[in-house]
Amino acid sequence: MKIEFTGRNFNISPAIKKHVTDHFKKIITVLNGATRAHVILSIEKHHRHVAEIVVNWHEHALTSKAYTNDMYASALQAIDKMRRQAVKVKGKIIDRKHHAPPASTVAPSPIPPVQPAAPDPRIVRSRRYSVKPMTPEEAIMQVEEASEQFVVFRDAETDRVGVIYKRRDGNYGLIEP
Repeated sequence: MKIEFTGRNFNISPAIKKHVTDHFKKIITVLNGATRAHVILSIEKHHRHVAEIVVNWHEHALTSKAYTNDMYASALQAIDKMRRQAVKVKGKIIDRKHHAPPASTVAPSPIPPVQPAAPDPRIVRSRRYSVKPMTPEEAIMQVEEASEQFVVFRDAETDRVGVIYKRRDGNYGLIEP
């Protein structure tokens, strides 16, 4: 993690930088994933030493500020506040992940694919048959000779149209109007 230092009304000594850096190493494990920290050290009226730390971590801006009469103590207090904030935020992130309902219960079930509607049945003319006058027995002989499953004929005796077809049981069916 890169630590940037800013001093206001105060020149930052290498000793204070080393002190802050050493103590920051203790909370690096909590702030895993943070890349940058900004430490602002300043002296205000009446010898009040202020240490402020700003860290952007997991889309959260963590800030801590401490006031004492000693810069080293202010830095330690600010780092300790930062550690407590980071632990609290990390706990919330973990709780949110562990106690979240599974996506299968939250998300609606997928919409079943829509099958295209079957087109309306239509009449397809396959062939024309010549309706010849014959008896039902002659029509049966024509069904046996040809590869057709049925024969349309005009009954020679009654002059009515009829259909002879071969049934699954081996017999023949006769359809008459």
